[in-house]
Amino acid sequence: MFELRSLVNEIQSIGLINPGAIHHNLSLPSLIEAALANGEGVLSATGALCVATGKYTGRSPEDKFVVDEPESHDRIAWGNVNKPFSQERFDALYRRVMAYLQGRQVYVFDGFAGADPAYELPIRVINQYAWQNAFITQLLLRPSAEQLKSHKPSFTVIAAPGFNADPELDGTRSEAFVIVNFAKRVVLIGGTHYAGEMKKSVFTVMNYLMPLAGVLPMHCSANVGADGRTALFFGLSGTGKTTLSADPARRLIGDDEHGWDDSGIFNFEGGCYAKCIGLSHEHEPQIWDAIKFGSITENVLVDPLTRIPDYSSDSITENTRAGYPVEYIPNAQIPGVGGHPSTVIFLTADAFGVMPPISKLDRAAAMYHFISGYTSKLAGTERGIIEPTATFSACFGAPFLPMPPAKYAEMLGDRLDKHGSAVYLVNTGWIGGPYGVGKRISLRHTRAMVSAALDGSLDSAAYSRDPIFNVLVPASCPGVPQETLNQRGLWADSAAYDRAAQDLAHRFAKNFASFQGMHAEIGSAGPIA
Repeated sequence: MFELRSLVNEIQSIGLINPGAIHHNLSLPSLIEAALANGEGVLSATGALCVATGKYTGRSPEDKFVVDEPESHDRIAWGNVNKPFSQERFDALYRRVMAYLQGRQVYVFDGFAGADPAYELPIRVINQYAWQNAFITQLLLRPSAEQLKSHKPSFTVIAAPGFNADPELDGTRSEAFVIVNFAKRVVLIGGTHYAGEMKKSVFTVMNYLMPLAGVLPMHCSANVGADGRTALFFGLSGTGKTTLSADPARRLIGDDEHGWDDSGIFNFEGGCYAKCIGLSHEHEPQIWDAIKFGSITENVLVDPLTRIPDYSSDSITENTRAGYPVEYIPNAQIPGVGGHPSTVIFLTADAFGVMPPISKLDRAAAMYHFISGYTSKLAGTERGIIEPTATFSACFGAPFLPMPPAKYAEMLGDRLDKHGSAVYLVNTGWIGGPYGVGKRISLRHTRAMVSAALDGSLDSAAYSRDPIFNVLVPASCPGVPQETLNQRGLWADSAAYDRAAQDLAHRFAKNFASFQGMHAEIGSAGPIA
């Protein structure tokens, strides 16, 4: 049993003096009971704990900072993603947060990030609220009783949503802040109740530490077939990583964050964080069934009388979420490890409605589209996004990359060369016209294309090179109407398609020009502007 006296000493050693009750690695039922007793949420008819996150219903990237200190300074890609925060201001804000937590009960979770024992990172999370501790307990890797005895945190996340920063005094942009300090190995979060900030902060930490250990960190989901062949699904939030990787015919390794080392793939997490908007049992039965007791939903509308959740409602936000342990998926791969991927799929939700529904990428094109990371941010995923907006996010995860994107792209290229993975680009966005004119491609057709890529059906397909996007488009795909594969033919006005496609091609070219030191071969593999 973990010694409470030792824990109190460790808590005090990081500056949290005289806290109220310390609740350490409580069981899930105990955390849910505490959350209900504290008035933090309600139980839905399915048994899930339902909470509202108030003003912040998505991540707030403008409020994220990295402490500028000598140990990590030369490795960080400073700019809009990694905004510097001075050591002095961090220390002052840290002391204010510690003072705020004095006398308040806190919930402590000790666990891990990284399912490969060779690279597991001991994590401690200190929460003001029981529901957030339940969330992170389900999302990270939970320790065994034996592991807990010797657990020593290598990184600590402190989340105090009730503490609002004073921008003038504290140097933040608003009352909310997410600050990573690599030297002190601390993440400090306040002013926002959105639990995704904790999850993605741990991912940011792993994106810094893993390359130093020779491991490629990836913003992707992963699963493995009955034949033992692993597949990766890259993409930003809302592009389908969670949905497409939760395949009843395959075993789920993880839905969001993974590492690729010399042995293969491993999950960073122990849980999933699925979008709920429009969720139905017909289209996503595994996710639907996973939202039960032990799951935590954020901002899902619940009938006050029946407690039945309304997944169709976006009255609170479009970015409704559910967090649950990966083993709630019936065919989960436990532990979350797999072999080297035979297939890599890049997912994009193209709001212009011009990208081919599926295309095959050679090595240079794979590098180009990985470094580009084109998609459309969907409403609610980040504050200020109220409709789909075209964006480029390097490596399909720029908000979480402390180092220059080229570093991660080079590591991916090396692995593609070594293991010969086939790479496909799949558009889960719009066809027949842009957002507001065309329609979103059906999930049934997307699943058919993904299945064909995974089972080898597309290996023998006839391909033609798209004259604008410079990718190989199959002439046919099992389970998909042939006309669906031809975006230009789906538009009522072909000339309008050409203009829109050329406009997007120019955007690709402009974005790629911002990256330094990329080989000319990679640049020539992109869209032809």
